[in-house]
Amino acid sequence: MRHTISTGIVSMLLTGIAWAQVDLNKAQEIELDGLNGLGPTMTRAIMNERQKAPFRDWTDVMQRVKGIGPKKAASLSEQGVRVQGQSYGQAPASPMKKP
Repeated sequence: MRHTISTGIVSMLLTGIAWAQVDLNKAQEIELDGLNGLGPTMTRAIMNERQKAPFRDWTDVMQRVKGIGPKKAASLSEQGVRVQGQSYGQAPASPMKKP
């Protein structure tokens, strides 16, 4: 019985990680590992690239991390992953221009 309860709690925690918004520039390795479509190799590649410089946007992620293209970016975005607060396909907010 205790094992079942413990397993249920762990499952809920991991599911919560996957559905919460995760900023690719701030996420911990365990948060990235909990996402569908990211294995240890891709997680490590993201972490290594992020150490060089923060990701500017999804285009930057796709250019710098081998294996992340439009399909993977869309899938990650659907799971709550954000880059600079933006989901994949969402245009960054542009500053108001003076008339």
